Amino acid sequence: MKQIPLFKVFMPESVMEPVKATLLSGYVGQGPRVEDFEKALSARLNAPHVLTVNSATSGLQLALRLAGVGAGDEVITTPLTCTATNWPILAQGAIPVWADVDEDSANIDPASIEALITPRTKAIMVVHWGGTPADLQEIWDIARRHGLKIIEDSAHAFGSTYQGAHVGTQSDFGVFSFQAIKHMTTVDGGLVIARQAADCERGRLLRWYGIDREPRRADFRCEDDVVEWGWKFHMNDLAATIGLEQLKYVDATIARHRDNAAFYQHELSGAPGVTLLPVKSDRSSAYWLYTLKVENRAAFMAAMKDRGIATSRVHERNDRHSTVAEYRRPLPRLERLVQTMICIPVGWWVDQEDRRYIVDSIKKGW
Repeated sequence: MKQIPLFKVFMPESVMEPVKATLLSGYVGQGPRVEDFEKALSARLNAPHVLTVNSATSGLQLALRLAGVGAGDEVITTPLTCTATNWPILAQGAIPVWADVDEDSANIDPASIEALITPRTKAIMVVHWGGTPADLQEIWDIARRHGLKIIEDSAHAFGSTYQGAHVGTQSDFGVFSFQAIKHMTTVDGGLVIARQAADCERGRLLRWYGIDREPRRADFRCEDDVVEWGWKFHMNDLAATIGLEQLKYVDATIARHRDNAAFYQHELSGAPGVTLLPVKSDRSSAYWLYTLKVENRAAFMAAMKDRGIATSRVHERNDRHSTVAEYRRPLPRLERLVQTMICIPVGWWVDQEDRRYIVDSIKKGW
């Protein structure tokens, strides 16, 4: 029986020659290819202030620090995400304050945010679940009223747009992932977008120990005075070389994801036991995930497994983990959603025969 995976790494054969050239160039750390990749990303996303990093997780911690989040501060966030979203909050010594979700999108619900704001609140973390943009306008309005920073975790959402602009480009900070199974990969890596040039320049120092790598020195290996310590969060030239090649293919990859999602939206509308998440006209999802709600999810998953179709909820709700037990609070909409939500294969590897088989398998029942 053919197996249809939920995720698959996209890596074009054309990457081999540029990778070989970089490997043999004598320079594989952060260098000219990183600079080229940042320029290409800046142009593509129409975002002047970009920083590549070694992972989106690092990028989120960097963004939190640039947003002024420190020990004892609070960050309003969603628990329905990868732990990579929220553990950087803990790494900063801050407190995650769990907001409830919108059951129609699996994203943070703006209606739940305002009541959670206290004098200790510094930022709002927004995740675009599966690539579907959150209700940013409402969240921007809340943040402006209360003087809060917004960080968009756009790890699922390379290529997604909101009100005609790329997600992650209109808030204080946006963070993307180039991890192995995302729309495009640098094997591992990430991108931070800052709205303010000063934040970008500070971040450029902090991603490399706080060292300014630009000025000429008497001894090129010995840094000048470090005024603020930083991390080793930078990207390397090998990862950037892969990223530059991936950019040639990512539009076609995203188009395949979207086409498969549109097929599901049409073919599964009204299917027994299935509830589809609605699509809003002011935003466009890159559909890293295709999420739906099903009755008797355990039986659904078992039936799909028997038919060779991988399914998963993808991420456990973060507030269930013991390490954050002290921050738990009632989240009734999330509680309902996680009883029924499931993701089915939607990516570039799902061809027309596969997606028809998936739809027929779901309509057959479980």
